[in-house]
Amino acid sequence: MGKALAFLVALIAGVIVVGWVVSSLIGPALFYLIVGALAIAGGFYVYGRVKKSIAPGTRTQRRIEAAQKTYRMRNR
Repeated sequence: MGKALAFLVALIAGVIVVGWVVSSLIGPALFYLIVGALAIAGGFYVYGRVKKSIAPGTRTQRRIEAAQKTYRMRNR
């Protein structure tokens, strides 16, 4: 547990230091533009994965439909 926590702290510190260095080299406006683009791309990636996981025919979608059917039958 201690090694994992130390690795996580080192990783976060590394990201902060690299971000600070890159920001100072390429300019704050361009840096935030790139970070924003990465955030939007990450959002699209997560959205696509979630949408794919509950697509028709998947186990998750069948469970949702079964729960809805049970709810409707119970509350007639």
